[in-house]
Amino acid sequence: MDNRKRTVVVTGFGPFGGHTVNASWVAVQELQKLGLGGEVDLHVYEVPVEYHTVQTLVPTLWKQYHPLLVIHVGVSESASTVTLEKCGRNHGYRVRDNSGLCPDAHCCIAGGPDCIHSVIDMESVCKRVSASGLGVTVSVSKDAGRYLCDFTYYTSLYLSHGRSAFVHVPPLGKPYNGEALGLALRAIVQNILELLDEREEIHCKQHLMSH
Repeated sequence: MDNRKRTVVVTGFGPFGGHTVNASWVAVQELQKLGLGGEVDLHVYEVPVEYHTVQTLVPTLWKQYHPLLVIHVGVSESASTVTLEKCGRNHGYRVRDNSGLCPDAHCCIAGGPDCIHSVIDMESVCKRVSASGLGVTVSVSKDAGRYLCDFTYYTSLYLSHGRSAFVHVPPLGKPYNGEALGLALRAIVQNILELLDEREEIHCKQHLMSH
């Protein structure tokens, strides 16, 4: 492992619909306060709930920071747990955004695969965070909901060849406050980084053995 700082970008969404305060952005701001330790260079962004903004912002984040990992956080009205999304989907975007628009052809990337899975093993992350005794319930899902969350996730997965994650949080107070969500996010990011390190070590060993 070298001594260079690893860059991690975490995004939350701005207000939309009845969510005048978006729990995802509150959680990301709490994560920023907590930090990820001296070895991680953390950048956070609030993403407007607009498809066209996502189409320009997400590629910019990857180009500007060359991050090891980008984690997008969104709020889900129906969630009662902190939910790790396994994949993003390309088609079915018919719900209009804050600008009253939805994508042409209702898809993210014309000609892209229908579904892209994250390279991160979300089941392992879920088990590790659940075992850490945070008092926040974590679960895994494979349907991010075909709105801006899913759209953002698919776009990021497509650009990064799967090196992205998406976390859905419940609305504030249902049942967790912002601080609890921030702690859960920190545990999730730290466990993802550990998993990526382990994968890298295994890959290095295999590479050395093959020579």
